[in-house]
Amino acid sequence: MNGKVAVITGSSRGIGKGIAREFLASGAKVILNGRNEERLQATESDLKKISSQVHYFCCDVTSSEGAKQLIDFAIQTYGRLDILVNNVGVSSRGNVVDCEPEVFERVMNSNFMGSVKPTIYALEYLKETKGSLVFISSVAGIRGLPGLAPYCASKMALRSFAESIRIEESSSGVHVGLIYVGITQIEHNKESISADGSPIVLDDRSGKKAQSISYVSKKVLQNIQRRRFITTLSFVGVLNAFLQPRLPMLVEHLIIRSSKKFKEKSK
Repeated sequence: MNGKVAVITGSSRGIGKGIAREFLASGAKVILNGRNEERLQATESDLKKISSQVHYFCCDVTSSEGAKQLIDFAIQTYGRLDILVNNVGVSSRGNVVDCEPEVFERVMNSNFMGSVKPTIYALEYLKETKGSLVFISSVAGIRGLPGLAPYCASKMALRSFAESIRIEESSSGVHVGLIYVGITQIEHNKESISADGSPIVLDDRSGKKAQSISYVSKKVLQNIQRRRFITTLSFVGVLNAFLQPRLPMLVEHLIIRSSKKFKEKSK
């Protein structure tokens, strides 16, 4: 990773910040991104304790202008781009029957279009360096789950997008990675979107069997170093990925039986 330049969207906190920390410790140069400048400044200051090779660019990557400016900033700052990690996203809670249509639009815009737009502007530079294009997905992107329809749909869309790029760029040397993340520790006061579109604060996960941000970040780094396509985290994710294409009705039956427990875990 020495000298490689990485742009990480949604990296002012949480998994994105953890990935930035892991990259910097491995010798990479990092561009942070988010919409909250105050939070980005604090994160940059914190990460400079590891390396001085970290800068931030505040913008909304769901905007074509913002996405282009972010990639342009990386090129202007370091002259190249080796890694783009599409991490930006938002989760949702609520059954479809209760959801406002705008909730689907907001989640798809953030989780899907927020990855599409930076990717479009980054690809020409990643082709030059034979770099890595990584999408942070979720085990919710393997199989539709109760109470998470907008989120599941947006994460499933990332897979088809990534597959198309892998084929289109099969001769260019660009590595495409897709990370299926399981239930992960969250920072205090992390918000999700409720069925009516209002924000809700997610429960603390410290007492639950949640993967640490550090563990997830190390797996993202391994995916890039080994240039793998799919990395699935958590036993449940691996089991789901194995059973879903082979025994989909069994998976559905198991989810229905444990839906109450599942909703409790995902709060």
